[in-house]
Amino acid sequence: MGDGDDGAAMELRGVTMTYQGAEGDYTAVREVDLAVAPGRFVSVVGPTGCGKSTVLNAVAGLREPSAGQVLIGGEPLQGLNRRAGYMFQQDALLPWKTVVQNVAFGLELSGVDKAERLERAREWVHRVGLAGFENAYPHQLSGGMRKRTAVAQTWIGDPDILLMDEPFGALDVQTRQVMENELLSLWTDSGKTVLFVTHDLEEAVSLSDEVVLLSAGPGSRIVGRYPVELPRPRDLLDIRTTPRFTELYGAIWADLRNEVMRTYERASHGTAGAGAVQDAG
Repeated sequence: MGDGDDGAAMELRGVTMTYQGAEGDYTAVREVDLAVAPGRFVSVVGPTGCGKSTVLNAVAGLREPSAGQVLIGGEPLQGLNRRAGYMFQQDALLPWKTVVQNVAFGLELSGVDKAERLERAREWVHRVGLAGFENAYPHQLSGGMRKRTAVAQTWIGDPDILLMDEPFGALDVQTRQVMENELLSLWTDSGKTVLFVTHDLEEAVSLSDEVVLLSAGPGSRIVGRYPVELPRPRDLLDIRTTPRFTELYGAIWADLRNEVMRTYERASHGTAGAGAVQDAG
């Protein structure tokens, strides 16, 4: 699939994102070209501060590109991306609402009738394995249970596109793998397009159809795209021990390691963050 693909679910054409800081302008990403076909699961990896989250924010419509264009379904994105659901590393659960009320909250904002939204929310609560916890409050939930609630909260609106920014990064290893498996179970045959940001290369290879590598910042660019030719459906508890997984991981890590070292070298010379106004991801 080449850039400029009219059949892309989402596309970045020459996208540059520059921020104004106290010490001058900071360019997080520069001239990024990326097209993602409908129904694909694509992960973005790169060293700290390379602009991974910035790319997600551009697709979400949370920040307008300084140059270039974002297209959704072939149409230029204007304002917020209403076809996308966004799942952050830190969940957005409201502490005064129960699990079912939190799951239903997006539908409430959309004007869905109360009876309908609560019925749909209860269905999703069951679907993500939280039956019996409908009336629990966020402070009564474990980290994994909060993530299940956040997954239901994101999926209930049936978005075409899912944007996920380190959604499982705060979980312990075992809980993370369970959540990754559950995410793939929901995604399989759903037709949804996923753009997934992670610092964990194992996670990226395990989940994805393709891994995209961003260079060291500032002014990060795409420096690698790696098809993940592992059969689906995948059991993530077993797949990481297979020879093909090890081979793919090693090939991508060789390039990622070079970008990580460049980040450290720039930081040691005091140039990596000059003028930065935020953590660019």
